[in-house]
Amino acid sequence: MSNSTDFFKPFYANKGIMGILNITTDSFYDGGKYIEDKNIYFRVDAMLKEGVSIIDVGAYSSRPGACDIPESVETDNLLRAIRIIKQIEKKCIISVDTFRSHVALKCIAAGAHIINDISGGNLDNKMFDVVRDLQIPYVLMHMRGTPQNMMQNTTYEQGIIEALLQYFQKKINILTQKNIKKIILDPGFGFAKTLDQNFCILNHLNELLCFNYPLLVGLSRKSMVYKLLDTTSQHALNGTTVLHTLALYKGANILRVHDVKEAKETITLFNKTVSV
Repeated sequence: MSNSTDFFKPFYANKGIMGILNITTDSFYDGGKYIEDKNIYFRVDAMLKEGVSIIDVGAYSSRPGACDIPESVETDNLLRAIRIIKQIEKKCIISVDTFRSHVALKCIAAGAHIINDISGGNLDNKMFDVVRDLQIPYVLMHMRGTPQNMMQNTTYEQGIIEALLQYFQKKINILTQKNIKKIILDPGFGFAKTLDQNFCILNHLNELLCFNYPLLVGLSRKSMVYKLLDTTSQHALNGTTVLHTLALYKGANILRVHDVKEAKETITLFNKTVSV
């Protein structure tokens, strides 16, 4: 992999788990669970014991129709969570789920390592410059519009796969011109995509390997699982595990998950299967 770095080697070799820590009130699955410091502490401690590779902290819900929150509130909540994580395990790799450059800057200064931007720089034109200046890994996700209106932007005249290929090529060109090399690609399951488009992406996920960057997939307990199975996000773990397995076979390097233990088991079984 010509674009890989030492940071990415473990994800190419063994796959990795990005554990979700939503310190929000309205996230689709676990909103409101991890608001108090003690609950954040117990959640982080549990994920570390279960084998998480990265903890992804988010303080701005990106579910369809989510409420906008002030930048100051997002910043304060993220910094609080980062402090708690550092108290538990100083060496823990922390990703910050934000599309705001000023929030990213403050969180990296506080000890975070990765910026996970759902907007691919579209919602803050200073984000790429912050990533360049800090020389940090950057998760480049595909989305149209905002969390408030993205589900009104699901028409792709050229088809969803071609749209993703064009989008990532354009964004990678901009990032590499800015000497940003530590890039992780995320096709953005559920973000400005219909159910059929989500499954089309999963079926063709391997086509995104052409860019030679690690692939992150966020499938955990999403509507593409529970709506198809006519259930709820609370009962979507089994379906999530099935899709995680398919994603690994299609080339995914990092699974972004709510359930670390189950994802770890999935990766262990997958790695054993492909090694014999």
